[in-house]
Amino acid sequence: MIKVIINGCNGKMGQVLSEQIEQCEDMKVVAGIDRSPDKFKNNYPVYKDIFEFREEADVIIDFSNPYYLPGLLDYGIEKKIPLVIATTGFSSKDIKDMEAASEKIPIFYSANMSLGINVLVNLVKKAANVLADSFDIEIIEKHHNKKIDAPSGTAYMIANKINEELDNSKEYVFGRYTKKDRRRKNEIGIHAVRGGTIVGEHSIIFAGSNEVIEIKHSAQSKKIFANGSIKAARFIIDKNKGLFDMEDLMNIE
Repeated sequence: MIKVIINGCNGKMGQVLSEQIEQCEDMKVVAGIDRSPDKFKNNYPVYKDIFEFREEADVIIDFSNPYYLPGLLDYGIEKKIPLVIATTGFSSKDIKDMEAASEKIPIFYSANMSLGINVLVNLVKKAANVLADSFDIEIIEKHHNKKIDAPSGTAYMIANKINEELDNSKEYVFGRYTKKDRRRKNEIGIHAVRGGTIVGEHSIIFAGSNEVIEIKHSAQSKKIFANGSIKAARFIIDKNKGLFDMEDLMNIE
């Protein structure tokens, strides 16, 4: 039985993850960590500080806030526990801290835990290789009105993967308000929409002369992110150390 700690258990994703793990025969939640430990009545103990948990666990799944990353990494290193980090909005320093910690413990990090969105990433990488010389690339992401970070971590992930394929030759432009000059060839436009209860939608547009290709992913439920993190937890528990992502997971599917 895989023993799981959910960091951010009383957030919306934490609650969805709890429900999905309850349906797993090979996995159970042994503790939750949350800044509001009494917000819900969970089937497991909830602590405000992860260092208050004294029992055994096999993996931590994190759906919380970048603020809590340093403590999470410290705990994982001290206890030698693998981490699945599904939080978004990290700074470049945060990513470097993850990379440093992954030299001691296994860490699975993805800005989006959906298998579908990661298939989309592979598709747009191939499209960019073929089309980038003569097509303009724009990314539009839509999320609910309570999402804090903008653009989304997934939009950045998509843009970064495209840019890596193109030898980092592209420059990001966020929205076009106040822009008075023509679009440059080396741009990737990134645009954020916030409204209602949109779970998540990402569109990548390749606009050429007299033709447009659009590759799109729409999330219908937060369950897809929870289930992706569960797959990641199963994947990482037997690893020794290193930084892994969805591409590593999909390569063994």
